[in-house]
Formats: sequence, C-alpha cells, structure tokens
Amino acid sequence: MRCAYPPYKTLLRSFRQPTMLKFPPKTQPWHIRLLPFLSGWPRIGKDSLRADLIAGLTGAIIVLPQGVAFATIAGMPPEYGLYAAMLPAIIAALFGSSWHLVSGPTTAISIVVFATLSPLAEPGSAHYIGLVLTLTLMVGVLQLAMGLLRMGTLVNFISHSVVVGFTAGAALLIIASQIKNFFGIHIASGAHFHQVIGQFVAQFQHINPYVTAVAAFTLLIGVACKKFLPKFPYMIAAMVAGSGFTIALEQVLMADTGIRTVGALPAGLPPFSVPDMSLDSIRLLMTSALAITVLALTEAVSIARAIAAKSGQRIDGNQEFIGQGLSNIAGSFFSGYASSGSFNRSGLNYEAGAKTPLASIFAALMLLLILLLVAPLAAYLPISAMAAILFMVGYGLIDFHHIRWVLKTSREESAVLVTTLMATLLMELESAIYVGVILSLMIYLNRTSRPRVRDIKPDPHEGSYHFSADTGLPDCPQFKMIRINGSLFFGAIDHVQKILHQIEEFHPQQKHLMIAANGINFIDVAGAELVAQEAAWRKAAGGGLYFYRLKDEPTALLKKAGYLAEMGEENLFPARADVVAAVYPKLDSEICRNCTVRIFKQCQKTLPNGEVRADSA
Repeated sequence: MRCAYPPYKTLLRSFRQPTMLKFPPKTQPWHIRLLPFLSGWPRIGKDSLRADLIAGLTGAIIVLPQGVAFATIAGMPPEYGLYAAMLPAIIAALFGSSWHLVSGPTTAISIVVFATLSPLAEPGSAHYIGLVLTLTLMVGVLQLAMGLLRMGTLVNFISHSVVVGFTAGAALLIIASQIKNFFGIHIASGAHFHQVIGQFVAQFQHINPYVTAVAAFTLLIGVACKKFLPKFPYMIAAMVAGSGFTIALEQVLMADTGIRTVGALPAGLPPFSVPDMSLDSIRLLMTSALAITVLALTEAVSIARAIAAKSGQRIDGNQEFIGQGLSNIAGSFFSGYASSGSFNRSGLNYEAGAKTPLASIFAALMLLLILLLVAPLAAYLPISAMAAILFMVGYGLIDFHHIRWVLKTSREESAVLVTTLMATLLMELESAIYVGVILSLMIYLNRTSRPRVRDIKPDPHEGSYHFSADTGLPDCPQFKMIRINGSLFFGAIDHVQKILHQIEEFHPQQKHLMIAANGINFIDVAGAELVAQEAAWRKAAGGGLYFYRLKDEPTALLKKAGYLAEMGEENLFPARADVVAAVYPKLDSEICRNCTVRIFKQCQKTLPNGEVRADSA
C-alpha cells in the first residue's frame, strides 16, 4: 500500500520561500524612468552625432520606397506608410530600450492589416482608413498595458519556427496580392491564396503585355542591382528604372497602354487624425488587435535582441513593449498605421554605424524633408513597378536557410513551421498566428510532460564515479538505476509514474531504485508526492529510493515539506559519492549468491552480508 501524503499546506508553504539569487532593486532617477533615451546621453558626442546623421540619412532613403510599398500591401494610400515611419519611429526611439531598433511599417504587419480589414471595408476608402487608425490605437494601448504589467517575457513563448512559417506564408500572400498588378488583370481584393491562383490561371489570356513588360523590367533591374550593387538602394533603382521604362514605352507607342501610376503624394506633415473608439468598433477589431499586438511585439523584441547580441547591449523587453505601445498610440493620431521594429532598417542602421537612438530620430526627420522634395514624382511611378518591387520584398522574406535547417533537424518544429505556413495561406492571418503559437505550446508541453528516463549503470572504467547509459551492462536483479532528464511537475507525473510502476511490475525484486537527478531542475506539489509515495512503498517492501546529485532547490523543497525526513536524508548522495557502496550491504545476500550478473565491483569478492564468495579466488 502507498503511504499517506504529508499535508498540502506544508508543501505549499515551501513554495513561498524559493531559493533564488536576489539583488537589491535597481534605482534610477525619475527622468530616466520617464524617458529611457536619456540613459544614453553620456554616449552622445561629436563622433556619435556624425555617425547617427549618416545612418539616419541612409535609413531615410531606404524607408521612402519601403513605406510606399508597405502601405500598398496594407491597402492604405502610399503616404500613410511614410507617416508611419515618422512620429511613431521617433516615439519608439525615445521610449524603447534599444540603441539601434528602427520602428515603422513592416511587411508582416501590413499584410495582416490588409487581410483582417479588407473584408470589412474597401481598401483605401475613408471607412477603411478609419478602421486602420482605430486598430492602430487599440494595438498601442494593448502593447502599453502589457509593458506596464511587466509582460515582456511572453514573447519568449512564440517559437522561432512560428515566426519563420508565418513570415514565409505572409511573403507568399504578398506575392499573390500583387499578381493582378504585375500582370494587369482583375482579381477581387481580399481573395484567398488559392482563389488568387485560380483566377490568375483563368485569366491568363487577358494578361496586359505592357503592364507585364514594365513589371518584368523593374524586377530585372531590382534583382541585378541587388546582386551587383549591394550597397545601392535597389528599391530606388528599380522604381526609377520602372518609371523611365514606362515613359519611354508610352512615348514610343503613343497609345493607351493601361499602365496605371501611384499618383502624386501629398507633401507636408502627417495630418492629425481621430480614431473611432466606439464600442462597436472595438468589439469588431479586438481579435485583429490582439493578433497584431502579439506579432508586432514579437518582431520588435526579437529584432532588438538579435542586434543587441552584436552590439553588446542589454535589452529590456518590458521597456520595448512600452516604447512600441506609445509609438502606435501616437501614430494613430497622426495618420500612421500599426508599426513595429523593422529587421531590414534596424540591421542597416547598425551596419551604417549608428551609435544612439538619435539615428532613428534623424531618419524620421530627414524622411519628412525628402518627402517634401520628391512627393510629386510619385505621379510617374507605375503600380506594376511597385508590384515587381513587392515581389522582391516577398521573396526576400522567405528564410530558405532556416526552413531547410528546421526541416532537416526536427520533426516537431517542422510540423509547427509547415502548419503555421499553411494556416497563413488558408486561414485568416490572425488565426494563423494563434494556430502556430498554440501548436508550439502543445509540443513544448508534450516534451516537458514526457521527461526522458534512461537506464544507467556505473561506468566500469577504473576510478570513474559516473553513471552511463552506454555501458552495455545488464541490470542488477535487485538494484535499478535510472536517470530522469526533466522536471517532476504535475504534467510529467503520469509518464514517470507509469515507468516506475513498470519497474515494480516486471522486476519486483528490484526493490532498490537510484535516480540520477542532476537533470531534475524543479519538483512541484505533485512531483513531491510521487517521490514520497515511491520512497514509502519501496521502504515498506524492504528496499529504498535514492537520489544522486539532486539539485539544491528540489532538495530544499522536499526538506521543508517534510518528505525528506520520511525518505531519509541519508538516501541523498552528492556528486562523486559511492552510491553502490552504500546500498550494496542492503541487498539480499541469497539472491546475490546465485547471481551471475555482478556488474558492481563489490559483487566480485563478497556478498552483501560480508561473506566472501566461494568463487572469488
């Protein structure tokens, strides 16, 4: 019979006093807490200002075509992509923790905005723009709340495979959304991926050759520029080439080619806007806002950490949440749609030599100056040329290297990646994010709920104190040894308990059990009860339960809860302790007398009762 457990209250009290490394709280002046940018003020000097100005100018040139392209993806007028790269980028730089993160419009956010809102309103219409601004404000409020509630670690639960799969799926959706503009055919807005492909095949004979020629020429110039002139902004080169080719084509043909242009951009400051915060709008957009919040924060924090690993900076995830939240709140009132950290622009910002967040601020201000100068020229930019550029953007988003690596190394992660990618293509985008996250968590829980339990034996080499699963030695008939790699918590108890019961059922003489516990990081209420139950059962059967190299925190918990006293503190063995020497005298000598296994050195000459073996000579 299994023994009764110690009271729950005793064990629960033990969780209230965890053994943890503690430091006094870090105090900062009030102005640093209010404006984190000021913490880097000592690093600002003549050299850093020069470097930040150069990096800012480079960033402004790069974001000009990107902003127009991303706004097109989002179904917004082109200028809104540029607005999203102005004030939101400045706010994120002032209130975030990263020195190099550049915020603004991104591909993934743009495609989610379009996919979630295009069924609700006509893209580009006043109603659609109003919904986007409301959505941006809701995203900002959610991000700010999560930052203030110190929830920055939540993004750690979104696996890299989800991000890679979602990004690849979004890239294919971007390419699919531009097929109609690339080939000059009509495909309904908001159509699903498979519907776009079907309509393209059905209308293949209606392709406009002039539109396609402009798009193909733009694509060719963009690819060539990116390959042979990698330091030159390939998007700008492709835009200029596409516009020039269109002008030349129309001059030669002197006929209606059906080539449409983007149209002149309004030159000026981002206009003030007022989002609609009615309950109906909030209810309608809440699901989309949650999905974009998760995606945007994952993008921003992941990018900030990736660049920080190169720059040697420490990133505060909660502060990044606050910075992104304030950024989107400000953007919603100044005609910017949902923004996040941009990998391309952030990486370029670092490579260009940026030293402080001033580089992002300079880029936003220079973008405004550039916009005032070149806004009228957008009237000559063909929409088909923009489609070609977006083809390149979409292709560049597919991380073929990581996809191949994941498919080659892990079936579980491959399932997450492929499922997320397919869900992105076949479902609503916000649902695809949830599918990927939930599947990742399910796989993680499945892994942790099935800790690996391996048979081990003493290493037979002379002088070794290790236990190994690769000795090839048979089991001792009385003394079982296993290693558990994983924590003993409520989710793993059933799996471990089944294995322990199988040992008892198939090898009833193995009343002594040693667990090599250096892989056990944590024991909770259910795990402690299982340990106590197993120890009591083996003690009643004339055996014992022993732990080798159990870590400090699980040991302290068992001791505070009273389990260790029942099990016996002498049954805990530290590293290098000779467990076999301590347990061997407790074995049944009569069983040992006729045993031919003899895997322990103690078995060779004497029996457990000290009697010398007759065949020891």
